[in-house]
Amino acid sequence: MNQYDPDIVSMPINPEWIDIRDAVGRLCEGFENAYWLKLDKEDAYPHEFVSALTESGFLGALIPEEYGGSGLPISAACAVLETIHAKGCNAAACHAQMYTMGTVLKHGSEEQKQKYLPKIAIGELRLQAFGVTEPTTGSDTTQLKTKAEKTDRGTYIVNGQKVWTSRAFESDLMLLLARTTPSGQCAKRSDGMSVFLIDMNEAKKNGLSLSKIDAMINHNTCEVFFDNVEIPADTLVGEEGKGFRYIVDSMNAERILIASECIGDAKFFIEKACAYANERSVFGRPIGANQGIQFPIAEAYAKAQAAELMVTKAAAMFDAGEKAGAEANMAKLLAADASWACAEVCMQTYGGFAFACEYGIERKWREARLYQTAPISKNMIFGFLGQHVLGLPRSY
Repeated sequence: MNQYDPDIVSMPINPEWIDIRDAVGRLCEGFENAYWLKLDKEDAYPHEFVSALTESGFLGALIPEEYGGSGLPISAACAVLETIHAKGCNAAACHAQMYTMGTVLKHGSEEQKQKYLPKIAIGELRLQAFGVTEPTTGSDTTQLKTKAEKTDRGTYIVNGQKVWTSRAFESDLMLLLARTTPSGQCAKRSDGMSVFLIDMNEAKKNGLSLSKIDAMINHNTCEVFFDNVEIPADTLVGEEGKGFRYIVDSMNAERILIASECIGDAKFFIEKACAYANERSVFGRPIGANQGIQFPIAEAYAKAQAAELMVTKAAAMFDAGEKAGAEANMAKLLAADASWACAEVCMQTYGGFAFACEYGIERKWREARLYQTAPISKNMIFGFLGQHVLGLPRSY
């Protein structure tokens, strides 16, 4: 019988960043399943894990060295997040910092970069909250209702509501998208929106309130309410009215980074499934010898390998400064599907034991299901590809 080798399963298609993968893997050894189960039961934030990542410099990987970060490309950040998930941990409590930071870096003023990025890099400030999604508009960002109206003093008054804003209670800063020009006065639906980098601690004293949403997954997600919240003029990022295109830049990075997490989840599930299929014996032989067990694992593994190729391509294009919108969306689509296929096959391989919390399978299974829906649903990606890549009519 062939010897099972877990290193084959976890081997990255892209051979770069091996040192980073090894270092992240060692860090994750201190945060085993029991740690995450305790957080789930307490509905608590993983402060220790996030602090360890920050102190190691991994969360500042994409921040340029001149602002206190490592100045690495997105492929390195992908290696960080993939490894975290492959080792059974979860980066959802802090991954937003990597892609929301990009909007400030690309479009913020030098004063904003100097003020915020060094503090974000060392963990003095957390930029975890991304205020885009709203209760009535969902993924149709161009129809958002939250308004930021300019005053005679040059400040802005914000009114509106955001929903599914993860990590809001644990974030010092929020990247907020709000409409500054009524849509009826805009030539295009995507015009008239602006991005603001707001100090949440100050805004909470001035009309900002949060309401936690109880959910299947412990992501500390919230509803955010703006009731005549006055914010300074210098919170505006870039030019007024161009916020939608700024956010799209962050969304492409978001797709690629979350796709990397999905690949990590896929590797976690395949490794667990293979190990259990080799160890568990029924009727005198390992259950992995049965085609009903072996073939589904092999199929899921093949899907994960194919998805990883698309993630690698999307990251390479992004790092090269090429337009990577289609590739970023396809990477997220394929990686999410692959991780879910691997999650399902792992659950099936373990049978009843998969539902026992001590194995960590059901916890990771719940986490993997999220990416079938968030941060963008599969149907939204299909629509994007159909209309903007394949030239098909706008769907309804």
